[in-house]
Amino acid sequence: MSKHAVPDTMKAMVLTGHGDVDKLVYRDDVPTPKPGRGEVLVKVTATAKNNTDRKAREGLYPTKDKGEVTSFAMGGKPTLTFPRIQGADIVGNVVAVGEGVDESRIGERGLLDFNIYADQRRDINLTPDYYGHGADGGFAEYVAVPSDQFHHVPKPDLADAELAAMGMCSYQTAYHMMTSARIKAGERVLVTGASGGVGTALIQLCRIVGAIPYALSQPGKADALKALGAEAVLDRSDMSQFEERVKAVTGGAPLDAVMDLAGGEMTDRFIDAMIFDMNSRSDYPRLSIAGASAGNVSEIMWTRIYLYQVQIFGVSHGTREEAEQLVAWIRSGQLKPVLHAAFKLSDLHEAERYFVNRGSGYLGKIVIVPDSEWAEHGQVFALPS
Repeated sequence: MSKHAVPDTMKAMVLTGHGDVDKLVYRDDVPTPKPGRGEVLVKVTATAKNNTDRKAREGLYPTKDKGEVTSFAMGGKPTLTFPRIQGADIVGNVVAVGEGVDESRIGERGLLDFNIYADQRRDINLTPDYYGHGADGGFAEYVAVPSDQFHHVPKPDLADAELAAMGMCSYQTAYHMMTSARIKAGERVLVTGASGGVGTALIQLCRIVGAIPYALSQPGKADALKALGAEAVLDRSDMSQFEERVKAVTGGAPLDAVMDLAGGEMTDRFIDAMIFDMNSRSDYPRLSIAGASAGNVSEIMWTRIYLYQVQIFGVSHGTREEAEQLVAWIRSGQLKPVLHAAFKLSDLHEAERYFVNRGSGYLGKIVIVPDSEWAEHGQVFALPS
C-alpha cells in the first residue's frame, strides 16, 4: 500500500554486462519495482559508491584461476545477471509497503542492511550476496527491499548523503573484520587502505571498542586520518624497513592484528610486524583480509604461518547482529560520516572514473544521488567546479 504517487517507470543506471563504464546505461523507462510480501518500497535519496560496484562490473572476483573473469557465486551459481541495477548502501524514504508490513512505516527515512541473507541466522553469513549484485540496488529512483533490513534512522542530525556514506557495505565489512579477529580494548591494530570507506570505518570502530588503530596510507592524508582517530600514519609508498617503522610508532611493541584491504606483496611485511616479539603477546597474531587492492596473489611461507601461529580470517560482509549494532551506534552518534563528495546518478560514469583516479585529497565515500533528488540531497556535497 502507498500514500505516495509512485510512477510506473523510473530513471536508473543499468549495468548491461561485464566491462568498462560504457556498460552502465542511463535509462528513463525502467519499470518501478513493487514491494512484495515483507518488503518496503524506498524512494532513493542517496546511495554510496563502493569498490565492489567496479569490481563486479569488471568481473574481478576470480575464485578458481587467478586470470578468471567472473563474479562470485557463493550459493553455487552466479547471481549477477544482466541487466542489473547496482548500488548497495541505500538511503531513502519508505513510500509503500508490501503485504505483512505495517503502514506506519510509510514516511520513515532509513538505511539498508545491504545483504541478501540465505536464511534467518543472526550470527553467521556463509553465502554472502547483496543488493546491487544478486538483486537490484539503489542506483535508481526506487528500490524494493526487505522491511526488516531497512533500518529507521531519524533525520535531525545526518543528511541523507552523510547517512549513505555510513552504509553497511563498508562499515559492516569493517566490523566483521574486527569481530572475526576478536579485536579487544588496548590492542594495536594496523588498518591498510585507511583512507577508503572500509578503512575510515575501521579507524572509528577500533576507537569505539578501545583498540588503537594505526593507519597505512599516503602522508598527505595523515592529518585527516589522525583527526578521525588514527594513532599514527605509516607511509604505504615505502614498505622498506616496515618492522622498524612499526616499532617507532608503537614504542617497540608488535602489532596485535592487521585489518588488510591490500594483499599482494605487502602481506608478508604485515606478518613481520606481528611476530617479531612473540613473548610480549597476549593473543595470537591475527590477519583479517577483505580486499586485494595491491594484488590478488601473495607469496607467504606457510612455515611462518604455522610456527608463529598466525591466524588468518577471510572476510566478506557480516551478520544481522553486526548490522544492528552498527545502526545502534549510528543512531547514538558514536559513528561519524566520512563523505568526500556527491555525484548525480546521470553522472555515474564520471563518478566511476573519479573513484578509480582518486588523488591525495580523497578520503571516505562518494555518494550517488538521483537527479530528481539532487537539489535537496546532493548539491551541497558536490565537488567544487
